[in-house]
Amino acid sequence: MRGLKDKVAVIAGGGTGIGAATAVRLAEEGVAVTVGDINIEAAQAVAGKIAGAGGKATAVKFDASDDASVKALVQAAVEIYGGIDLMHANAADLSLCLTDTDAVDVSLDLFDRTIAVNLRGHLLCTRHAIPALLKRGGGAIVYTSSGAAYVGEPERVSYAVSKSGINALMRHVASRWGKEGIRSNAIAPGLVMTDNALANMPQEAQDHMIQIGRSPRLGRPADIASMVAMLMSDDGDWINGQVISIDGGITMRG
Repeated sequence: MRGLKDKVAVIAGGGTGIGAATAVRLAEEGVAVTVGDINIEAAQAVAGKIAGAGGKATAVKFDASDDASVKALVQAAVEIYGGIDLMHANAADLSLCLTDTDAVDVSLDLFDRTIAVNLRGHLLCTRHAIPALLKRGGGAIVYTSSGAAYVGEPERVSYAVSKSGINALMRHVASRWGKEGIRSNAIAPGLVMTDNALANMPQEAQDHMIQIGRSPRLGRPADIASMVAMLMSDDGDWINGQVISIDGGITMRG
């Protein structure tokens, strides 16, 4: 990818899965990466892998639902690397999806916690990243959304609402700060076989998803990381305000 070497990125939610793959991919492109995660051991493992391969990475513990914690994550990247150019807002508490039902029955505590992490957390990443990005003349923010924002599932109402909100936030940022050099986009992954998914999803369920899809395989974290890297690079310089589905053709929309 063009234009990524020597840039600085914050991965908010980079200890596992998509975030971890994105941190590794950006480091391979020459980006100095600050890996933030509530699981500091996981973040340290990712940073260690990057450093072991000759890249630059720092691990920082952070809680996406806590304003001071998100501020400290961005500040750490600025203090260590002199500023930031890129933000991947990827934090989510996916364990909540297991009991996320419908609008009548969902626990309000679960709904509030989902919004606090998945949506409010992305707002916090935004409000602390933008001033730092502007100091460097602009940059790129990529949010992790989901196809759940627009497919209309009969369950997971909290998750879908949070992801719909992320799409609106992303477009707001593109409209408000696009002329000042900040590009804002969202990715909408399909079923991605993270380590957690591989460990917990029965093979018959995986086979069913392949059968109903339009690709001969399921997604991998590296598939998503590749798109994040492109959107953050000079190759994505004229892409702003978009939600891009990366799901092997499960959804087809204009």
